[in-house]
Parts: sequence; C-alpha cells; structure tokens
Amino acid sequence: MRNIIIIGNGISGVTTARHIRKHSEDHITIISAETEHFFSRTALMYIYMGHMKYESTKPYEDFFWKKNRIELVYDFVEKIDFKSKSLQLRKSESLSYDVLVLAVGSKSNKFGWPGQDLEAVQGLYSYQDLEGMERYSPTTQNAVIVGGGLIGIEMGEMFHTRGIDVTFVVRESSFWNNVLPPEESEMINRHIRKHGFKLMLSTEIDEILDDGSGRAKGVQLKEGGELDAQFVGLTVGVSPNIDFLKNSELETGKGIKVNEYFETNQPDVYAIGDCAEFEKAPADDRRPIEQVWYTGRMHGETLAQTICGTKTAYQPGIWFNSAKFLDIEYQTYGQVSNQPDDETEEHFYWEHEKGEKSIRLVFSKSDNTLKGVNLMGVRYRHEVCDKMMRDKWPMKKVFQNLKEANFDPEFFKKYENELVGMYNERYPNEQVKVGRKKVLGIF
Repeated sequence: MRNIIIIGNGISGVTTARHIRKHSEDHITIISAETEHFFSRTALMYIYMGHMKYESTKPYEDFFWKKNRIELVYDFVEKIDFKSKSLQLRKSESLSYDVLVLAVGSKSNKFGWPGQDLEAVQGLYSYQDLEGMERYSPTTQNAVIVGGGLIGIEMGEMFHTRGIDVTFVVRESSFWNNVLPPEESEMINRHIRKHGFKLMLSTEIDEILDDGSGRAKGVQLKEGGELDAQFVGLTVGVSPNIDFLKNSELETGKGIKVNEYFETNQPDVYAIGDCAEFEKAPADDRRPIEQVWYTGRMHGETLAQTICGTKTAYQPGIWFNSAKFLDIEYQTYGQVSNQPDDETEEHFYWEHEKGEKSIRLVFSKSDNTLKGVNLMGVRYRHEVCDKMMRDKWPMKKVFQNLKEANFDPEFFKKYENELVGMYNERYPNEQVKVGRKKVLGIF
C-alpha cells in the first residue's frame, strides 16, 4: 500500500483523490491550509451576497472523507525534501510520501505597487479573501477594483449588494479586450455603466494610499488625481502559488513544469491544476497554464489513471468556458480571438438591437469549418458546439443545424434565423432552410 499525499484541496486535488480511491486501496492524505473541507470556489460570491452559507458550498458531506478513507490534514506545507520524500509542516509532524501530487492552486497577482500590502488590499481567490471582504465591508463606502475580467466583475457585484460604490480602473482601452473581440467588449462596457459602476478605461494606478493606520484610503492614478477607496481589489489575474517551491530541485517556470502525464522532473511527483505549466501546450488552442475549474477537474481524473497504473496523457478536447458579466451570461467554445483575422477567419456576428445579446460564429477559411463560438445573453448546448467543431462540420451544415445548439428555455425568443439570414445574404447560391428543432436529433 502506497502513501499518496496531495497538497491542495481544490477541485484538482480532490478529484484526484476521489478517482484514486475508485481504483486502489492506497493510503490517501489531502493537506490544505485554506479550509478544513473542500468547497466550491466559484460560490464565494454567493456566500457574501447571502444566497448561500459556507456549509452549502461543500459538495460532499463531512462524513464523506472518513467513509472513503481520505485523510484530511489542515496545515501548511513549509518545505518539501524531494530526496527523502518528506514534507515539513507548520503545526503537524513531518509526513513521508511514496507519491506526491502538487495541486497548490493560484494566488492573486501583484505588480509591486507601493501600498499593495496594506490592509483592505486583496484579490478574490481564497476563502481568506472572502473573510477579508466581510471584515472590511462595514467600514467601506468606496471600493476601487484594479483590473477587469471575470473576478473583477464578481467583486464589484458583491460590493454593490452592500451599497458600496465601485470604480473599475482598467489599463486597457476596453473591458477585458485581451480576451473578448471589440463588439463583445464594448457591450460589457455599456452593461457595467448601466448597472451604476464607474468604469475608467486606459487608466492605471501608481500607488495605493495609506490612511495612517496601515489600511488603504485610496489610490493615486498614473494619469494624475486620486480616488477615495477604503478597499482596493486587485483583480489583474492570478499566477501559480509556487513561491515555497522556487528554490527547490523542482523545475519551475511561471508554474511547475510538467509533461503530458503531469510528471515533474522529480520522481513520483506530479503537478496539476492552476499551478501546473505544460512544457508543451496540450493542444494548439490551449495555453501552457490552464486556470479554469473544469480543466482542474479533468487534470485530476487523468492523473488518477496514471497513478493507478494506466498511464494516460492529458487530452483536453475543445476549449470552453462560461461565466456571467452581472446578468449577461457568457459562453465561449473553441478559438475566438480578441482580434479577428479577416485573412484566415470568417466571422458571423449578430447583436440584438438592445445591445445585451450577441452570437458570434467563427469559421476557418482554410477548410470552411467551425472554429469558435462566442455567446452573450444566449445559451448553446455544450455537446452540440463540441460535436460541430470536433467533427469539423462545414459552414452550411452548421447553419442548417444551428437551432439544435440553442439551450435557452422553451419560451425564450430564439435568434438563429437572423444568423441564417446573414448566411443566405452572404451566400445567395447556398441558401439554407432551417427546420424545426429536433431536440438533439443530430446525434
């Protein structure tokens, strides 16, 4: 019986433990200094907003761990001795391992701003970040959120439920335009302002100001001027949480270097989730570091196969992600660049006249097949979009079956006819007629 230790009780580490238990009788220990039990990180905002309690965000009851013989250790790993295969913990005795899985997650980025370590200056990633927001909210009238993106939107929405004024300070010329194409990014600009947030684009902070007691009182802008803020949210992305490993024998870059089997340069040591950096990106449309909930789950499922004797390479499939910008749902599938390339791609972009719904289909000009989908305020079926891209459906077949993709409720208005009309106008000799939805009949 091997002693398998997993550092990190997020989705990656816990999924690994669960799937190892399905296939082996090895002794499994999960170590975390964040919380005693695994919780849904994406639910942090709902705890703050009063929609859920922390206990309701735990996917498994507390008895689950004992029942499945998974030992939980609530402690901080200070040092790893890879030669002796042992861990030095802050409060507990040292532990030895036969197999070690590093699933240590991410931390919020900081870029050396003066005052960035003051009280009430933080990101939104960990349970401790949630506790910080709760602690400082009663004495916060104005919050400045530095950076855009999905975490910034969540933090802003959280503060708004407490009546706190929020100003976004975004370096880019449009919100999240390093990911979204221009039209979708401009839609989100409008939506943010419509909901009462202040949005300062092409703006950067120079310093976070001290109120004299060690707490933030505002920010100094590079362009001149100050903003009052009793809380400063840092939402300029996250990076692998590997500082405690930087001077060890483990090979690191931005993250912990791994191959397609999540193997590191140390024997019997693996890395998965937000902290893993692939030596070679797992697919053409994937990045070396994947910091998304569902990819962390896939990492855990794949690694468990290898640890249990079936060596399995990571095959991520078609990229997808989903989120919300306030009350606009966002979905993306495949490859949709923030800067459309007219030479290699053909785009069909439809936007509702009210400016809060849009559909973008991207086709590759080289083979005329679907390359990517962006959706705002409209929901499509994951399995349909995945099949269209995986099976390389030609453009005409995609439009003929586009209604199959729609996942909105029965009485919601559908907009696929508008897209088909765009196709027929662009290709008058290739007319498409769309029949009634067959409820996934294409499968």
